[in-house]
Amino acid sequence: MNPLPPPETGPRDALRQLALDIRWSWNHSTDKLWQRLDPELWELTDNPWVVLQTVSRSKLESVSSDPEFQAMLDELAAENRAIREQPRWFQQTHPDAPLQTIAYFSMEYMLSEGLPIYSGGLGNVAGDQLKAAHDLGVPVVAVGLLYQQGYFRQAFDRNGAQIALYPFNDPGQLPIRRLRDEAGEWLRLRLALPGFEIWIRTWEVQVGRNRLLLLDTNDPANLPQYRGIASELYGGGPELRLLQEMLLGIAGWRLLRELGIHPEVCHLNEGHAAFAVLERARAYMQDSGHPFPVALEATRAGNLFTTHTPVEAGFDRFAPDLMAPFLRHYAEHELRIPFRDLLALGRRNPDDDSEPFNMAYLAMRGSGAVNGVSRLHGEVSRRIFQPLFPRWPQPEVPVGHVTNGVHVPTWDSVEADTVWTNACGKARWSGDQENLGDLLRCVDDRTLWNMRNQARGSLIEYARERYAREISIRVESPVEIAAAAHVFDFHTLTLGFARRFATYKRPNLLLRDPDRLVRILTNPHRPAQFIVAGKAHPRDWAGQQMIRQWNDFVRRPEVRGRVIFLSDYDMLLTQRMAAGIDLWINTPRRPWEASGTSGMKVLVNGGLNLSELDGWWAEAYAPEVGWAIGDGREHDEDPAWDAREAEELYNLLEQEIVPAFYDSGMEGVPVRWIARIRESMARLTPAFSANRTVREYTGHYVAAAGALAERTAAQGRLAAELAQWREGVARHWKEVRFGPVEVMRRDGDFVFRVRVDFGLLDPGSARVELYANDRAPVPMSPDAEKFYTARVPATRDPSIFTPRVIPYHAKASVPLEANQILWQK
Repeated sequence: MNPLPPPETGPRDALRQLALDIRWSWNHSTDKLWQRLDPELWELTDNPWVVLQTVSRSKLESVSSDPEFQAMLDELAAENRAIREQPRWFQQTHPDAPLQTIAYFSMEYMLSEGLPIYSGGLGNVAGDQLKAAHDLGVPVVAVGLLYQQGYFRQAFDRNGAQIALYPFNDPGQLPIRRLRDEAGEWLRLRLALPGFEIWIRTWEVQVGRNRLLLLDTNDPANLPQYRGIASELYGGGPELRLLQEMLLGIAGWRLLRELGIHPEVCHLNEGHAAFAVLERARAYMQDSGHPFPVALEATRAGNLFTTHTPVEAGFDRFAPDLMAPFLRHYAEHELRIPFRDLLALGRRNPDDDSEPFNMAYLAMRGSGAVNGVSRLHGEVSRRIFQPLFPRWPQPEVPVGHVTNGVHVPTWDSVEADTVWTNACGKARWSGDQENLGDLLRCVDDRTLWNMRNQARGSLIEYARERYAREISIRVESPVEIAAAAHVFDFHTLTLGFARRFATYKRPNLLLRDPDRLVRILTNPHRPAQFIVAGKAHPRDWAGQQMIRQWNDFVRRPEVRGRVIFLSDYDMLLTQRMAAGIDLWINTPRRPWEASGTSGMKVLVNGGLNLSELDGWWAEAYAPEVGWAIGDGREHDEDPAWDAREAEELYNLLEQEIVPAFYDSGMEGVPVRWIARIRESMARLTPAFSANRTVREYTGHYVAAAGALAERTAAQGRLAAELAQWREGVARHWKEVRFGPVEVMRRDGDFVFRVRVDFGLLDPGSARVELYANDRAPVPMSPDAEKFYTARVPATRDPSIFTPRVIPYHAKASVPLEANQILWQK
């Protein structure tokens, strides 16, 4: 990896260095600097780079001459240098690993509201993992796109309908710097398309020890229709999306090469980046002289694909006639394969010329390992990808899981940070998290309850200010504006729901019986209050109607001041809600929540969860840590089941949750509620942190780097051998034949014997196994020419066992790299 930029000198240069390292988004030691320069602008933007770009020279000189300010600046600069240079968890745990760099590709990143290039969950995961990689010293260079507008911003009109806004992301006001070549010129790449070229501008974001590289095409040298390729996130039509994904995968990998960065591992965060698989293979072809099939065998081992999609229809697909103008030349002249062969990598049936190209299929066929983002999602993904492995049992479809986690230092409140620091120390999220739960369990009830009261109070103050501002913008009456500044009570149970408004998330499940919800909120002895937030995609009319329904409910006179809908759900609002909400509610339709991270954010702050048994909550839930609805099964879009789960929600709130919150002892502390808070914080916060997630991925990274080194050693000898093996298996598999199976009983065992005729296929290229669906396959050994035998204990009916033949190579991953299978009938 390229070295980090050298430290700069002088007060302005030192401030510039701090402002351009986005570590300030979770490490708040620099906050006082920016407050000194411009407290109002800092409060409004939370963006040090904007403050530094705006402050006058005279103000900067005046503040910099203050010895206290200069001492603070020197201390922070020294801290930054030490953090970058000191060995961290990765260097201490994997000192000899063949791993220098991981390239992480994602369509979006949620790092800070000062860099709005995210939409929601996918960007949240990418940003949090990049931050955790810094904390742990895992060497990551990330690649993404710089959007001129990004995802839309939300407002409401006077009738409560959503308005989509697209403010311009001025690069000069973002905490990014231009990438420059050795001559000091702005590094611009060229992507050749038939008849013309697209010029690509490059940028860099410093994320502590690591870097995020961004690309965009808003270059004056480009044709007007291509300057806006990176205009909107998830906007436009299929052609724009195809060009964005070519930009991310193909140009992104070329940028790494241009910078002299040669990652051992490429991590694809969703299938959007799958073209990186092709470009990485092309680069290896260029370096080694091998043809594409060998190059793919060599590089595949170093690619990891994480799928977040819970339904097969969610994968990006492109029609062949759309792809041809942009990728035919690339296939034929750069990969040197027929365009049809490129399309086959993204198709279930390579011979179906009408089948669209599926980016997730390309990612899977080009990777050495594939994972879902929760245990349940791993199961769902094995079902989704089953068509690529016909006749293979679903449990053997090669998709594992690494459950998502959140970057705890980003989402903890000041109050929670104090509690955790006193209990566990300051470096608690930078190592292996050993014993954190035990230490947190020692915190007393009063301390936890004070933490919750302070955090809830901070949220209510923020919500009042934001809501009053929103009401003012809508030109409501002075009475309503004044009332907005006094909504909520500091000691009332505060519920939160903040999600993307999509039908499968069922954001209106609590409105199935609005009168009952009113009674819960307005109970004179045990009231509740509710903050709602969320966006619906501008083309999702059903989602927008659900927003309108909530805004209509908010206007009901009997709940005024007890429920509000805050517009423009963004990272800042997420942080505030995660810090202060007492109970986080989540109602997806199982199993469509691949993982979910919103409920994870409240854990560190002592918020509790009430959620469907889906995604992460399906593996996190226990009665000691929160509440759940659902029966752990799938019911599709069943209105009757929705009604039943709405009833569960109301019953839990009325009969268990609200009473537990208000059931205070002699000292005014709700002991049962605090017991759940303590166990939730201790048990779940470390388990569902990005620290744990990145450490788990690091095991995959180290294994992938080792496999890549093995396949590329000796001028790619093993890769060439594997390509030849795959070609032989594909050519001769249809010649393999089973004879009848014999079953004999000997010495308390069943002995299975079967004849296998391999035709022209080398018998060493396959393995004969005895399979039963509830146990590991038993290898069958040759006992004579073309005969194979296996013994199993005679404790079960022998009819449950079936011989089968599968491809075999000691260094291959089957069925990921060879999906053939033959069963004895």
